[in-house]
Amino acid sequence: MNADIDSQSFLRFIVDRVNVGVVVLNKEMEVLLWNNFMELNSGYSSDDMIGKNLFESFSDLPKKWLEKKIKSVFILKNFAFTGWEQRSYLFRFKHNRPVTGNIDYMRQNCTFLPIMNDAGEVQAVCITVFDVTDTSIYQTKLKEAMGRLEEMSIRDGLTGIYNRRHLENQLASEFDRVRRYGGILSIILFDLDHFKNINDTYGHLAGDEVLKSISSRLEAVLRNSDIAGRYGGEEFTVILPNTDAEGAAILAERLRKEVEESEIIYDGQKIPVTISVGVTLLSDNIENHEMLLNQADTALYYCKENGRNQVKLFDKTMTLI
Repeated sequence: MNADIDSQSFLRFIVDRVNVGVVVLNKEMEVLLWNNFMELNSGYSSDDMIGKNLFESFSDLPKKWLEKKIKSVFILKNFAFTGWEQRSYLFRFKHNRPVTGNIDYMRQNCTFLPIMNDAGEVQAVCITVFDVTDTSIYQTKLKEAMGRLEEMSIRDGLTGIYNRRHLENQLASEFDRVRRYGGILSIILFDLDHFKNINDTYGHLAGDEVLKSISSRLEAVLRNSDIAGRYGGEEFTVILPNTDAEGAAILAERLRKEVEESEIIYDGQKIPVTISVGVTLLSDNIENHEMLLNQADTALYYCKENGRNQVKLFDKTMTLI
């Protein structure tokens, strides 16, 4: 470097031109340096801030948190960091993005760096303020999109309730939970009686409307802890954690009655709908969740063989299908 160039002026030139906020504080929280980024975004010039206690000008700063953070840098002689995910911003600066969704203020990542003398003692702390508004918007939108995709992956496209893959995963989890920690578990398996006739008589669009209507009624009848979904075609499954056989049968009958008494209207026509419901309870001799489903399916089969529009609880006299 040319000896004629003043090193402090050169350093100040660099500090003022980086697109990062730079603030230097002593132990008394007095400002020793306030760069151009901070001037532009705060409205306070360097002359306004130098020698002043930071909190006098910024009463909205998280005082206790910031003092603790800076004190830790003085004591530990190591840098610290806070990101926008933990604290959206340190300084409440307006952002300059024209389209930012629900973003109100500039999102910031902040580092706290110890400034030491030749003896290794911390004389001051340098705070760097990075404007990460664009990054935060992108990551937030990406997270929301991923959440929507995840939700779509576990939902049935027609009815909006859970799909078969998610139901089987949930049933496997509930089965493992009961086997490991104890408890009870029941499931319901039901399908619509003579659904093919509905499609043939009223059309497939009417059949779709019936499936959607049944799904909405299903969610209305069940408890928050119950897990319901479309298992395939016109078949539905309900997982009932912490529910004994009697409770499951009562809920199944309530559901059957709700469907039978419902008025499903499509294109001005009332479509009569009933369901057959198989119910089973997890017992000691069931080795996996597939066997539990098989028992419910068997009870459902016996409903169909004995007139439909009824509820049957699986028992040992039934031959597994």
